[in-house]
Amino acid sequence: MRPLWIKAALILAVVWLLAGSAIWWSKAHKPTPQSVAAYVESVSVEGRSSAERTQEMEKIARQLNALTYAQRREVRLNRKLDRFFRALNPEEQNRFLDLTLPEGFKQMMEALNKMRPEERKRFVNRALKDLQEQEGMPPEGLRDQDQNAQKIIDQGLKSFYSDASAETKMDLAPLIEQFQHNLQGLR
Repeated sequence: MRPLWIKAALILAVVWLLAGSAIWWSKAHKPTPQSVAAYVESVSVEGRSSAERTQEMEKIARQLNALTYAQRREVRLNRKLDRFFRALNPEEQNRFLDLTLPEGFKQMMEALNKMRPEERKRFVNRALKDLQEQEGMPPEGLRDQDQNAQKIIDQGLKSFYSDASAETKMDLAPLIEQFQHNLQGLR
């Protein structure tokens, strides 16, 4: 009987060790805003083959999509992807947006849906004030690339209409109207 207990204890210890190692490895390899920024800064797609460029672009997109909404926002606000994105040709930029926009907008709508109504109203009021101040100017980052701008707008609206709760849609309606007004003034 004793050897059976020893074997069972050893097997259980090995299983726990493997599970613990897997959890540690998973956490150690989960992207963070800092690790994504460091990776993007360490990679240059210039002068590389199309296949290598695609591979790097897809790796960065996977890392970006693994971030939470707040982490993605941190990367975006710190403009860590700008140099990388500008180094891509228009077709690659389009593909990168296809890989990253749906998840980003989905996360944003989830975050807005989870906000308390008063938080969401403060967010809308801040964003509305910013849009009103920028009336007649294209949104930051959308000034040079009409095709990319249109893709971002289309994906954002698609996500808004499909992922936002009814309450969120009501709260964001003034923001959408001001955004549309600003865009019409640019045409």
